[in-house]
Amino acid sequence: MKIAIPKETFEDERRVPMIPADVDKLIKRGAEVVIESGMGKGSGYDDGEYTKVGAKVTTDRKTIMSEADIVLRLRKPPEKEILLLKKGAIHISYLDPFNEKEIIEKFKAAGVSAISMEMIPRTTRAQKMDALSSQASLAGYVAVVEAMKQLDKIFPMMMTPAGTIQPSRVFIIGAGVAGLQAIATAKRMGAKVEAFDTRPVVEEQVQSLGAKFVKVDLGETGQTKDGYAKALTDEQLKKQQEVMAKHCSMADVVITTAKLFGRKAPVIITKDMIQNMKKGSVIVDLAVDTGGNVEGSKLNETVNLDGVFVIGLENYPGQVPVHASQMYSSNLRNFIEEFWDDETKTFKLDLEDELIRGCLITHNHEIVNEALKPKSGG
Repeated sequence: MKIAIPKETFEDERRVPMIPADVDKLIKRGAEVVIESGMGKGSGYDDGEYTKVGAKVTTDRKTIMSEADIVLRLRKPPEKEILLLKKGAIHISYLDPFNEKEIIEKFKAAGVSAISMEMIPRTTRAQKMDALSSQASLAGYVAVVEAMKQLDKIFPMMMTPAGTIQPSRVFIIGAGVAGLQAIATAKRMGAKVEAFDTRPVVEEQVQSLGAKFVKVDLGETGQTKDGYAKALTDEQLKKQQEVMAKHCSMADVVITTAKLFGRKAPVIITKDMIQNMKKGSVIVDLAVDTGGNVEGSKLNETVNLDGVFVIGLENYPGQVPVHASQMYSSNLRNFIEEFWDDETKTFKLDLEDELIRGCLITHNHEIVNEALKPKSGG
């Protein structure tokens, strides 16, 4: 079975879909792996490291994709490249399926089985394949690093002959994977950390990392079956913002992590709230690529709003591409191995398996994912 891994073409993307160590494991299971020359360059892997483990390297991007049984990539494909894939091929990558309807329709028309890495179910069995979580963890770490670089203070308390320096105050909104990693990182750096989440169930996790959990009585809240926070009502958002405003005004750094899968991110911090924050303080908006949690944040810019610096990077995991690639590569390889048949040396697309049903978007000229059928008319 031929697996093709083309170069990423998204501007400034340094992460790569698969590293040599994982290519080696797939080849040892009987797969034929072909990569496009330069595929690993963004994370420091040269072609020779892939050929050393048995992969074939070529500069012919069109041919490797047109002949492949499986195509592995990180970013969603350009629409024109979907036309290169043969009928019955399997394409695995991030796809943003709720927002990229045209791409999904192209996969459907081409008869390609498209698997979305965002749709991997959040179950115990699938943890090792959960790319959203692995990349979110790195995003939380990078958010703290970016804030430290921008802030004109140090994070830890210091007792010196010249006097005592008080620790910086960090307020983290959202205690999912990214938020928890941000809490842990900020605590390691010596900051005084507070955190808020709409899900009371995460209070114990926040406290276990040494942070104070900010409680807000929002009435009925909770999480979806996959562990995502449910959307709040307008009344709940208003009540939340009142408490947020108080804690933001005391903070040196605020990190927002609230994303709603497949939907626009909620605005949590308004311009009025920013006006009451300390001059020189920093906000990191981890949801800027889906609309932003911060009113006035801009994609891939750091903006000064009334003396408060708002950081809005699109690709936080991409700031640490070596480890981001290592983790995503492991997610991909674990997914393939989960359904690999060693006897026939092929990937078995088991349509009855709950994991496949969760992440398979198109198959045999149909949109087969239940979550997408009502939205797409498939």
